[in-house]
Amino acid sequence: MGTAIIILAAGKGTRMRSDLPKVLHKLAGVPLLWHAMRAGELIAAERTLVVVGHGGAEVQASAEAQNEDAIVVEQTEQLGTAHAVQQAEAALSDFEGDAIVLYGDTPFIAPATLEDMLALRQAGTDVVVLGFEARDPGRYGRLMVEDGALMEIVEAKDATPEQLAINLCNSGVVCADGSVLFELLRAVTNDNAAGEYYLPDIVAIARGKGMKAGVVICEEEETLGVNSRGDLAAAEAVFQSAARKLAMEEGVTLYQPESVYFAYDTIIGRDVTVGPNVVFGPEVTVETGAEINAFCHLEGCHVSAGAKVGPFARLRPGAELGPDARVGNFVEIKAATLGAGAKVNHLSYIGDASVGEAANIGAGTITCNYDGVFKHRTEIGARAFVGSNSALVAPVTVGEDALIGSGAVITTDVPAGDLALARARQENKTGLGLRMMQRLRALKAKRAD
Repeated sequence: MGTAIIILAAGKGTRMRSDLPKVLHKLAGVPLLWHAMRAGELIAAERTLVVVGHGGAEVQASAEAQNEDAIVVEQTEQLGTAHAVQQAEAALSDFEGDAIVLYGDTPFIAPATLEDMLALRQAGTDVVVLGFEARDPGRYGRLMVEDGALMEIVEAKDATPEQLAINLCNSGVVCADGSVLFELLRAVTNDNAAGEYYLPDIVAIARGKGMKAGVVICEEEETLGVNSRGDLAAAEAVFQSAARKLAMEEGVTLYQPESVYFAYDTIIGRDVTVGPNVVFGPEVTVETGAEINAFCHLEGCHVSAGAKVGPFARLRPGAELGPDARVGNFVEIKAATLGAGAKVNHLSYIGDASVGEAANIGAGTITCNYDGVFKHRTEIGARAFVGSNSALVAPVTVGEDALIGSGAVITTDVPAGDLALARARQENKTGLGLRMMQRLRALKAKRAD
């Protein structure tokens, strides 16, 4: 039997005060929606459905960018959570297995928690609700449990004082057999003040049909929802704190942990050292023993074992650093590979290029990869030495063991082992420097008078 994940992502998110749909605001470098989708991936969900509404086209594009197999369905009217889930029924008409309802603005539900819900479902519980013990229960619906069975969900506005004293609350996350879920949803009514169809109502309906309902309890932090910019900042803090702690537990040295920012998918090997004020964007892997120095920004890149980066370096998407490669201060690498032991140590831009092993790129060197319309590649062979302040105008190839004199503008290929010089011959004008300075100083003094 498979598992389907239904993610509700149709809300407007008015409290965000934004033109961007709420679920597309970024947490740990990626949209909130992706976090919920990733939870489904980590439990090997057979199908992922995203229910869209406000900003549907944008949300659909984001969902499909994260998972090209995601199924997107639309809730044209905002008639409540039960109504939103019902929009997935047609897409799951041929599905056999359990369905879990998640929320696009609730990013921290752990895969292990979902596994616990599935396990309770398979043990014979028809409807499983995810609960949490709230420090401040406030407006949350209360879970009424007797002898381990969930009897009902009581909304705070309808609860008695005794029920309000209960701190076991409803997260909104539900698991049930897919066919059972939609059977229960068809029985939900909108007989309430808001005139909406509420997902929690399925518990009472299930109990009325003689079905079993149960609860899995998780940490409150897992249920943190994002409804405002303040919530988003709080969620970022929760994510980063957990990511830093996990990194250090797995053998990473963070010299100033509170200043390091991770993305949702950052992978770092043991014995990596990370300096202060380092930012990891999405899709970064750093292998064992690498060193990331202060004030670096990495995204979409791979850093091999023993490589050193920074300080003040930027690795952009497609940067691939080989073992023991060196990228120094104020260097930017984009869509380029550096072979084992290659060095780009100072004030350089290497884009759309391949740098061979043990090659040395001098300070101020740039690969001129863009002609205003197209990008072109630069190929630099193993052990080549490029002098400082050189410009390599792509497409161009510098062969193995070639040497380029400093200040060169290279527009044609340099064969292996050759020396390339591409600058005007120096000419010294005897005494002219002194005479010019004397003249300028005299002019300055005259203006001062």
